[in-house]
Amino acid sequence: MEFIEIIDATPLVSVDLIVQNMKHEILLGKRLNRPAQGFLFVPGGCIQKNETINQAIARVSHSELGLNLNQKNGRLLGAYNHIYEDNYLNKPGINTHYVVLGYRFFLENTPEITMDNQHSEIIWLSIQQLLDHPEVHPNTKAYFLTND
Repeated sequence: MEFIEIIDATPLVSVDLIVQNMKHEILLGKRLNRPAQGFLFVPGGCIQKNETINQAIARVSHSELGLNLNQKNGRLLGAYNHIYEDNYLNKPGINTHYVVLGYRFFLENTPEITMDNQHSEIIWLSIQQLLDHPEVHPNTKAYFLTND
């Protein structure tokens, strides 16, 4: 079965990493790929088959940020539905549905981030800047509208 067939048939389970520094700024990346292409979004990715949540957090944080985050150091904000009209291949008629586990991580310093090839830029924004910014995706804003 092709991955696009899985996307068409079922929701994907993923983790989003809401990374906050001591200045209370949130780390965002401008997405190059679909879905949410061109929007500022928190780092995240699918949980792979037979991968634990902690393993997914470690893999995503290392590959997208160059950081080593651990589930036990984060706080689960909740489960969220992210539904997009498109898919990573932009194949017509197939939307993408993620069930996302949002984890918030507070960092004691502002580390150097190693940008991956999924983002054109990374920025730190205050929560108010994030909520006011037109390029921040509504799914990212939702983490701050429903939680502290």
